[in-house]
Amino acid sequence: MIKYHDTPKGAKIAELVPGSDIINNVDDMLDILANSWHNECHGIILHEGNLNPDFFDLKTRLAGEILQKFSNYRTKLAIIGDFSDVKSKSLRDFIRESNSRGTTCFVSSFNEALSKLNIK
Repeated sequence: MIKYHDTPKGAKIAELVPGSDIINNVDDMLDILANSWHNECHGIILHEGNLNPDFFDLKTRLAGEILQKFSNYRTKLAIIGDFSDVKSKSLRDFIRESNSRGTTCFVSSFNEALSKLNIK
């Protein structure tokens, strides 16, 4: 289930509601991207629980494939979760690099996600 939010700058953001859908592959994410574009959204918020655990295992390449779509379609993404306790060095590095580039950010709260996606 997707919920829509308006930011103070007038951008529309799509949020995949926690506990609703699980993104298991790139096609699942493309469906959400298409829906958000159809509704004129400038960014998408996902919650850690909306992503198949394989997303966080970089060996599966699922994260890279999904995040590449956001780069290709020039859509911002915020992923909400508790990433402070990540054990994998490669995943910590991936999160840090993603946050520094700005297209995708890993955040700890909904308000932080909205702040990062407050575009237009």
